[in-house]
Amino acid sequence: MNDVLWALFHVCVFPGGLFALGFALFLKGLDRRLVARMQRRVGPPLAQPIFDIAKLLTKETLIPKTACKSMFLMAPVIGMTGMAACAAFIPVPGVFDGMYMMGDLLVLFYLLPIPAIAIMLGGSASSSPFGAIGFSREMLIMLSYELPLLMILLTVAMITGKATGIGTADFSLLNIVQYQTTYGQFGLNPIMIPAFIAYLMFLPGTMGVPPFDIAESETEILEGPMLEYGGPLLALFQIGNALKIFVVLSLGVVLFFPGQLGDFWLVNLVWFMVKCFILMFFAISLLRSVTGRLRIDQAMMFYFKIPAVLAFISLVLVIVV
Repeated sequence: MNDVLWALFHVCVFPGGLFALGFALFLKGLDRRLVARMQRRVGPPLAQPIFDIAKLLTKETLIPKTACKSMFLMAPVIGMTGMAACAAFIPVPGVFDGMYMMGDLLVLFYLLPIPAIAIMLGGSASSSPFGAIGFSREMLIMLSYELPLLMILLTVAMITGKATGIGTADFSLLNIVQYQTTYGQFGLNPIMIPAFIAYLMFLPGTMGVPPFDIAESETEILEGPMLEYGGPLLALFQIGNALKIFVVLSLGVVLFFPGQLGDFWLVNLVWFMVKCFILMFFAISLLRSVTGRLRIDQAMMFYFKIPAVLAFISLVLVIVV
């Protein structure tokens, strides 16, 4: 019974749930403010993402007459709950070891595409032609960035497994963090640098920010799959998106820079949050402030030619060295 209660606490409060949502909404507000300043604009308040969700929750839920009602309603719930569960598996070095008894990197790999799948389901269920276009674009871009992500996770698992004596890939996030605490962080290992660069390139694609905001491009297909959504349903999509920001940034920190500052949990928590912000700034904020939108074929070729090749280089080096 206690294990169930602790699992619910981790999913709903920390590190998932309330903590993940609050921190991610702060990062979203900070990202919008930073991008505005880099483009010589004032920008919105830091709390604007919270204001947006609060306003949407007071609106009426409208469903198109020709939509598949059940799937239209379920899509945002699926995306949000998937990311809330995913956040609970992420360890916070020096604070929380993650729910390692219930899942590992492979579980995260299966859970991470859930928000994209929810967007595709919602877009197809809305019966809008713009939603159908967004559905196809989201599917193609997801297939493009999942390949380098798989090779990155496999590279981290294999180098950990070889070093710990398992001989095969070790997908345990707890073991990955413990190994780096003892022998050094992967982000500073020359063999792993190509994989780290590939992960930085994976981030804007999975978050759907420029230059990879192809599925929801406002100037072309009017938000695509999101066009028919409003009110609480759109708020659920935004909450799921915020939770995904926390998950992918935290995962990047855990895989490559899980170092701690002493033994005091609060210091380590703040340090973990600072590293998430640094990762967001270089991989998302800086990139989307200076780039335009790519075509879907350009985005696919980019992920197949550069991040996939970089991740493959690290994978081969780990196997050979």
